[in-house]
Amino acid sequence: MSYSTAYLGKHADRLAQAFHLNGYVSIPGFYTGKELEILIEAKDRFIREIVPHMPASDAYYEDKADRSTLKQIKNICKRDAYFEEMMADGPLPMLARIVLREDVNPINMQYFNKPPNVGQPTPPHQDGFYFHLTPNHAVTIWIALEDIEPEQGCVKYVQGSHRHGMRWHGRTETLGFSQGMLDFGTEQDLTNLLSHPCKAGHLIAHHSLTIHMADGNSTSDRTRQALGAVFYADACKVNEKTKTAYQAQLNADLANSGKI
Repeated sequence: MSYSTAYLGKHADRLAQAFHLNGYVSIPGFYTGKELEILIEAKDRFIREIVPHMPASDAYYEDKADRSTLKQIKNICKRDAYFEEMMADGPLPMLARIVLREDVNPINMQYFNKPPNVGQPTPPHQDGFYFHLTPNHAVTIWIALEDIEPEQGCVKYVQGSHRHGMRWHGRTETLGFSQGMLDFGTEQDLTNLLSHPCKAGHLIAHHSLTIHMADGNSTSDRTRQALGAVFYADACKVNEKTKTAYQAQLNADLANSGKI
């Protein structure tokens, strides 16, 4: 049994309660030592061997002519056995079941980066807006792959925001985050906004209705790399018609604008 699995077994009740209250749980040092080293090596191998052969709709660059500006990779668990196994078994689905308090379905794992100098801010949003779920009951598990300080664009959460439903979203110009909250900035938002600098291996799991955001990367020499794994509660139903239509329109818009 890994350290992370043993930790979850010991603290399951506390984690579920904190998630229900705050809309997220933060676990420093969830991956350490050899586990973290293997995870980072798998990420590096994926970028080196698989990304060059992926369609533009699944691998985004801040500057598509500059391969050093890779910012997002979609569906990595569907293209690699190591990441497929991470989603199917072990601590990630275990944590998802704990915090959602029911069985879960693994949906997607993505890689996120904010390259130095050009990494853009992530607009305030709720992941559930992209999911087209009824009920909107899902979790994104975010894993820092390196030390991430505020100047690199660490994640910020509005504590307790998941309890107030879906907010108004609209189109943004941010590649990879096409929809952002248009009414963000209320007194409640700003009072409860908390920044979360992380060390490598730090894990944060947030509800699909939890508002979160991140600044851009203002450094000249540091990346900001992380993984995001999404699990839907078993009771959720996906509106496939609206989801498919949204993705098709988004891909067309990005192609027409020259972003992919």
